[in-house]
Amino acid sequence: MADYRHRRREIYRPLKEEGVFTWDWMYDREYALASLYPVSRREQAELQHAAEELGKIFGKTLALVQRGDGVLLQELGIPLPAVAAVRAPFLPNIATVIGRFDFTRTAEGWKMLEFNSDTPGGVVEAFYVNERVCSYYGEENPNRGMEEELTEAFRRAVAYYRAGGYNTKHLFFSALDWHEEDAGTARYLLRCSGFEARFSALRDLRVYDDALYTLETDGMQPVDVLYRLHPLGLMAGEQDTDGYPTGAHVLDLAVRKKVALINPPAALIAQSKGLQALVWNLHETGEFFTEAEHKVIACHMLPTYFENRFLHREFFVTKPVFGREGGAVTIYDRDGGVVARDQESFYWDQELIYQRYIDLEQVHVETMEGIYQGRLIWGVFLLNGKASAISARLGGQITDDLAYFLPLKYTAY
Repeated sequence: MADYRHRRREIYRPLKEEGVFTWDWMYDREYALASLYPVSRREQAELQHAAEELGKIFGKTLALVQRGDGVLLQELGIPLPAVAAVRAPFLPNIATVIGRFDFTRTAEGWKMLEFNSDTPGGVVEAFYVNERVCSYYGEENPNRGMEEELTEAFRRAVAYYRAGGYNTKHLFFSALDWHEEDAGTARYLLRCSGFEARFSALRDLRVYDDALYTLETDGMQPVDVLYRLHPLGLMAGEQDTDGYPTGAHVLDLAVRKKVALINPPAALIAQSKGLQALVWNLHETGEFFTEAEHKVIACHMLPTYFENRFLHREFFVTKPVFGREGGAVTIYDRDGGVVARDQESFYWDQELIYQRYIDLEQVHVETMEGIYQGRLIWGVFLLNGKASAISARLGGQITDDLAYFLPLKYTAY
């Protein structure tokens, strides 16, 4: 234990002093582990291939939804103030600029659990921290050199907006400044973007004279491109202290090309777990997708529905369409008995999807509290449709915001 504590201090103290990754300890407990978990090049390639193929399927389905009626968008949980914005086009069949698919390993191969396409976390950990941990141990980093792919993703997104008639002169990266992880992630992405940009706290953003501004020390500055580590679903309902619907106005500015948003508003459609239900429905009915796409869906997706088709047949899980970090997730046995339930109070008011339950693989790792047996989830970042860095998190039966970040290394074989 003393040796682990020493190694952990040697790894994370310099990172904290640099100011790039300062949340290795969260909620008064260890978050970032000083252990390395092995992954082979074959496993990495399988994960990245699955993510890219699913990204194409989600992008294609998203385009279908954008052309559909408002009832479909409502079924997917899209708030009314965001409907026009999520219909706005982006790169063809590309769901988002920075997204992350989550997978679990099963006897049937890699199965996708969800797509975090709106405001994915874990970026700094995968693209930056993993290299430092591998370097400390003299191991090869599976994500080496992938920061450059973040730069290219931002360049391509901004170039698309510029070609589409948006003003892209003034770029700002924004998050809750008091939220250490969100603010740190936004600042890291600002650094990786390759643009001359500045950070703006969300509380400093202002809608004035039908345009978006940020309150800086030198006065109000226009915002032409906004990277926002802030869920679009929350933004849609936000109001000023006097009740003015500021969030809805920002989304209207995006529709009228007066501000460019990254991730694009359409990412909210892909974020909805209802889209998984739609994809699965189209797959079961043999519609819309090519034969190759149907094979990808059958291989990597889990049966997902808006109604319970699992009762008295098999274990299942319910998830809110826009839940995060395991919020409002419940696992049931085949007769509807509760196996595990999230204990937090968030997201319980949302529409639910029903999904086949699948056991997450179990692994043992060393932590500050000794050997921990947890359940592993694999993440694959998708940058403008291209698979990039991989990551791993280790938690309980329901992966919540207390799950550990587990750095990865290449195996010797």
